[in-house]
Amino acid sequence: MRRPMGSHWKPYSYSGDHLATQEDRCAPRCKVNIPASLRLSGAKSFHTMLHDLLLGGFSATALNRMHVGSICWLTLPGLESLQAEVVWWERGVVGCAFAKLLSPIIHDSILSRYRGNGIFRPV
Repeated sequence: MRRPMGSHWKPYSYSGDHLATQEDRCAPRCKVNIPASLRLSGAKSFHTMLHDLLLGGFSATALNRMHVGSICWLTLPGLESLQAEVVWWERGVVGCAFAKLLSPIIHDSILSRYRGNGIFRPV
């Protein structure tokens, strides 16, 4: 069953031991290597590297444990901070769901500005 595409995405639909979002992707997963900063609510931001980017979320490097349900903000160069919620953390990588789905136009713009090696390319 496909999740309807709306402006909000609720990541917590459990199916056994797995989050439904891990099984039901609302958009293709795009592998990237984009430098960014990530900040947990009430904490200082830290530099990170995005590993993939979807309309509904992302995964990124996070060496310190991040707890499921924590609110965080992702900042990409040239964009306002994007609110997200931690969905999983495993061995230094965090997966987060955006509070609001990314616009496909913003998503494509981000992807078009970076090559696979994380080098920024002005548009």
